[in-house]
Amino acid sequence: MNKLLSAGFTRLKKDKILWIAMGALLLYAIIHMLNGCRQATSDTMSEYNYPLERYYFHYALFIGMFCSVVTGMFLGTEYSDGTLRNKLIVGHTRSALYLSNLIISYTASALLLLVWLIGALVGVPTLGFWRMGPGFLIYLAVSICYLAAFSALFTFIGMLISNKSLAAVTSLLFFIGLLVLGSYLYQALQQPEFDTNIIMTMEEGMQLGEPTPNPAYLTGMKREIYQFLADFLPTGQCVQMTELNILHPLRMILSSLSITAVITAAGIFLFRKKDLN
Repeated sequence: MNKLLSAGFTRLKKDKILWIAMGALLLYAIIHMLNGCRQATSDTMSEYNYPLERYYFHYALFIGMFCSVVTGMFLGTEYSDGTLRNKLIVGHTRSALYLSNLIISYTASALLLLVWLIGALVGVPTLGFWRMGPGFLIYLAVSICYLAAFSALFTFIGMLISNKSLAAVTSLLFFIGLLVLGSYLYQALQQPEFDTNIIMTMEEGMQLGEPTPNPAYLTGMKREIYQFLADFLPTGQCVQMTELNILHPLRMILSSLSITAVITAAGIFLFRKKDLN
């Protein structure tokens, strides 16, 4: 395992896709935070005068996309260059090979997160530090764990699909699908319990009428199921983090760890049976 990790990290340091992704994230972090600073200091945009964390956790919405491409391309190269078969020929087990690639994939994801966290500090001189106190560490813990779940999912795809481009595209499409589902669940949970009717009259103009029950508002068991799924899915966690609306951090952390363990076990089982000839 140590030799596999050493060789993998050496490849990772030279991986052009990773370096491009890190550069793009760093540039985006700086531009995004400077734009937030501009809004916060503008008299005409006072409604966007948000604290640092409102902009700082924006990465949650798209970091999985970068992870999917980097992991898919990195693992696909193992197949296309014949590196994977060579490692098996010299005596490494399939389980060790799978786990080493998972660790390397997670390391790449952590580097992407670190780049954003450092680059986004450019907003501190203008916006100040986080106002959420210990909540920052909770959000960071949730991020670290859902990145592990993303890494497990994308490693699963990358290790079972031999074609590099197909693995990257499949991982990306899978992430987009999960993100759409996570966004749908969150938006459904944000429906107000009552609708406020607006009445137009000739004498008094626009007035607010009596609030009426909103048929789209989720109640009872259905609401519990939607909330559980939003907390369970890594992308559901990402959407809630972007909106600074994490309600069940422990459930999220345990969900991410469970996904990581189950998907990894399934991936090792299927990879053992995969025909690599």
